[in-house]
Amino acid sequence: MGKNMKEGIVFQKDLIIQQLLKLNCFKSSDDRQLYELTLPELECEYRLVKEKNHSVS
Repeated sequence: MGKNMKEGIVFQKDLIIQQLLKLNCFKSSDDRQLYELTLPELECEYRLVKEKNHSVS
């Protein structure tokens, strides 16, 4: 994997983690730390949290 691609993935992960933290989500649904998750896992977790918050509103 190229350096730029790896940096892009790290940037995307950091962005999603920051969004999850703003939504008061500090761990994944399976009780792992957010930094432990892969990009696809973070994306899935973000969708779950958004859906949950949307249904509560």
